[in-house]
Formats: sequence, C-alpha cells, structure tokens
Amino acid sequence: MHAAMTHLLEIQNLAFSWPGAEFPVFEHLDLTVREGAFILVRGASGTGKSTLLRLCCRLNRPQVGVILFRGRNIVETAPAVLRSMISYVAQIPQMTDMTVGENLLLPFSFAANRNKIAPSEEALEQMLAEFYLEGVSLGQSALKLSTGQKQRLAIMRAILQQPDLMLLDEPTSALDPESAAMVFSIMERLNTERKMTILGVTHSDYRPETVVALAYRLENRRLTLTDA
Repeated sequence: MHAAMTHLLEIQNLAFSWPGAEFPVFEHLDLTVREGAFILVRGASGTGKSTLLRLCCRLNRPQVGVILFRGRNIVETAPAVLRSMISYVAQIPQMTDMTVGENLLLPFSFAANRNKIAPSEEALEQMLAEFYLEGVSLGQSALKLSTGQKQRLAIMRAILQQPDLMLLDEPTSALDPESAAMVFSIMERLNTERKMTILGVTHSDYRPETVVALAYRLENRRLTLTDA
C-alpha cells in the first residue's frame, strides 16, 4: 500500500467526560487520519475540539475507546516519545523565560529528540521572516512578545521538529487576517511538499485552496464529515 494511504492515527469509539460534568464532551467518536492527510475539525466553542487534540497526544485520557498511532495504542508509548512524533500547538502559546532562539531550539534538548538535527541560526532567521516576524530577533526575550507573535513562534517550533503528525488548536486565533492567511499557506505547503500530516481544529470557515482537505464538524458529541 502506498504510504499516503496508510493509517497514521485511528480514533475508535472514543468517549470523554470531565469530572462532575452532567454530559460527556463526546461519545462514540471515530476518526481515521491517513498519512499525508490535511484534516480540519470545525465546531463552536465548547464542543470538545481542543479536548480531542489533547487526547491525541496523551495530555488527557479517554474513559472509553482507544487511540492508535501507527497501529499502536498511544498509552503504550511513553509521552515524551509520543510527543517527539506528534507536535501539538495549543491555542494559548507557551514560552519559557528564555530568548526567542532558545525557545525555538528547546525541543532539541530533549532526550526523545536526540536524533533530530537542530536548525542553524541562519535557518531560524529565514523562518522568522517567512512568518512575518522580521522585527523579532533571536536574542530577545520570548516572554515580551505579543500573543500573536508567540503563537507564530509556537507553530515554528513545532514545524522545526519535523513531526509525523501536527496537531493545531485554533492556530490563527490571535492573528490578523493577513498573518492567518500566511500561516495556513505555509501549512498547505508543508502538507503538499513534505507530506506532513495535519489535524487542526478551528471555528473559522477557512477553506484550503491548494490541498484536498477533509472537513469535519464536531457537534452534539459526534463528528460528521462535511464538504471540504
């Protein structure tokens, strides 16, 4: 079977509830993400989009069902190892009290990423420009950046790890329309040129122009395939 047709991530009969909640976030949820796919899950706030991504990288654990990554239950893989293969970009970007450059290179200091090659300073500067961050230097404090700048840095940091799967939680929520279009354009290029598999959640009506994307809607605790 061609690599682009193999299953990378499989969600089977998933159910999740927060402690004390009257109703589950979702139940009987199934989703197959093929290698090389670009999938967007849309839905209103509170429908469980962010929770779905957190479950996929073991930040939360379902009460029912399994999540398979390359055919293996993710609970059988150490979290650090799993997250070296799956990059998760949260809606609220997290930066450490270090420079921009140190934040971008931080994942390469982890044992699980010891076989990954860190990019050069020149490559980082080129990437900053590509993400409309020409005025940001590698040596300045990352904590002093705006939320939108931090959001772009978080996406950059995830891309640099060259993950098998990219999880994006409302990746453009803090960006102006021009910057948001730029980010989606880069993600489309990574999907088409590098065959990076992308699973993103959003409440926007964004429609990819250069890729064939599967679009799902998450509502009433179920996922429904919609027109891309």
